[in-house]
Amino acid sequence: MTALPIKQPGPDHPITIEPHPSRLVVIVAGRIVADTRQALMLREADYPAVPYIPRKDVDMSLLERTDHRTYCPYKGECAYFSIPIGGDRSANAVWTYETPYAAVGAIRDHLAFYPDRVDVLEERPDGRTADGPRREGLRTLYRRVRGRTEALAAPLSAEDQTIQSMPEASPAKWHRAHTTWFFETFLLAPHAPDYRPFDPAFRMLFNSYYETVGPYHPRPSRGLISRPGIETVAAYRAHVDAAMERLLEHCSGEVAALVLTGLHHEQQHQELLLTDIKHAFSGSPLAPVYRPAGATPEERVLPPAGWWTIEAGIYRIGHCPNDRDLDFSFDNERPAHDALLPGCAVADRPVSNAEFRSFMEDGGYRRPEFWLSEGWATAQAAGWEAPGYWQRDGADWRVYTLHGLRPVRNDEPVCHVSFFEAAAYAAWAGRRLPTEFEWEVAARRQAGEDDAADDGLVHPRPLRAGVRQDVWEWTASPYVPYPGFRPEAGALGEYNGKFMINQMVLRGRSCATPPGHERPTYRNFFAPQARWQFSGFRLAEDR
Repeated sequence: MTALPIKQPGPDHPITIEPHPSRLVVIVAGRIVADTRQALMLREADYPAVPYIPRKDVDMSLLERTDHRTYCPYKGECAYFSIPIGGDRSANAVWTYETPYAAVGAIRDHLAFYPDRVDVLEERPDGRTADGPRREGLRTLYRRVRGRTEALAAPLSAEDQTIQSMPEASPAKWHRAHTTWFFETFLLAPHAPDYRPFDPAFRMLFNSYYETVGPYHPRPSRGLISRPGIETVAAYRAHVDAAMERLLEHCSGEVAALVLTGLHHEQQHQELLLTDIKHAFSGSPLAPVYRPAGATPEERVLPPAGWWTIEAGIYRIGHCPNDRDLDFSFDNERPAHDALLPGCAVADRPVSNAEFRSFMEDGGYRRPEFWLSEGWATAQAAGWEAPGYWQRDGADWRVYTLHGLRPVRNDEPVCHVSFFEAAAYAAWAGRRLPTEFEWEVAARRQAGEDDAADDGLVHPRPLRAGVRQDVWEWTASPYVPYPGFRPEAGALGEYNGKFMINQMVLRGRSCATPPGHERPTYRNFFAPQARWQFSGFRLAEDR
């Protein structure tokens, strides 16, 4: 057998590899296949220059490996992929040197695309500056998000906004001030030279947990902050908003990215504002009504859940940038990476109240064989016998909601359950919880098939098949970093990374999630015993 020739680049056949100066985007059949700011440009002899895109920035779930192979004596053996959504035109549209020769080792784990076999392979602005339309869109989003926080707090009195019902929750007034502190600390202080703080004492008072920023008031004692009052907090927000409006007039791309982080941070606190006040109100014998309920559909009997099948294989997991305006992800959603999944099926809806009641009536809370050891100990110590906010009503149950007390509806998703309860139910049902990777693959496949979420909900709607539900969904995955995870630089590196222990991942959204804040890659996380969030679950099984 004749050995394949190996040649070295040289003066008669030069090869150079250097960083590509621009953002590259590849689109096929309307889908973004790749989007990167870290491409390499390979120039070889007299051939056209070829950009190589890192595999981590390619949606590998859209590619299909083929048997086609070629060989280059300077680079090595070349493997190929087709892009099925592009039809016959996109057959063998992608190539890669998976074990390149040393002279071109930099292109390992990179892929190249034939420009004539995709719809778009183009350079785009790299995002280092924020142009006029982008700034204007950001200004509109800033006003909308900040205004929504105030609208959520509007039904609450000064006393309502000061109460803290447990160490894990925070007063509504504190949420309003802390989200303002975020913009003051991370945007205005370093990027607006003429800015003057509203009150220097707020730097400590409304810091949450950023050690590198400085000291902070203890979290369990936030309810003791009677001053400043809600009027002063409103003035603080107005002061910072006015300064932010000036900053947004001429902000750079770097500042725009920080503003977007601050807005998504505030949206997280909008959801917490609702879950925290619900917990506080639930302790009152008056069962306060936060918002009157609107018309609700007649209760119906749900059919059994259907199943979405996932074939065994390698799937791309995590956030890949795309070309949406103001595209965003938190650092814990990155980098995108490949995950090997076994064959499985994921239920097409979460578990209902009716189904969970069957578990309860079968002694689920009294049968340790279904429970994880820590979960059983937790449930026994806390005296759990039903989901959070459920109250006995003779032989039946009522539930406290932000609309007040009401009978438990069998067609709604079971809500305010811990990971321990979800895992126990799954064991009782002879199934399991999906991993976060299985959940994401199923969600991506079903994208666009759900009805739009209603803004202003404060209680889950009746169940329907689909990804977009009104409860966060516990998964079987611990909250750990993705391969290659790197925290954000500076103090914002404390945002997610330092909590990657003793937490479980939830996926999806809830009735309290603000519009525009959800996405298939979003990784919510809480301790496994947490029940005050709008948390439910769906089942999975091996196939």
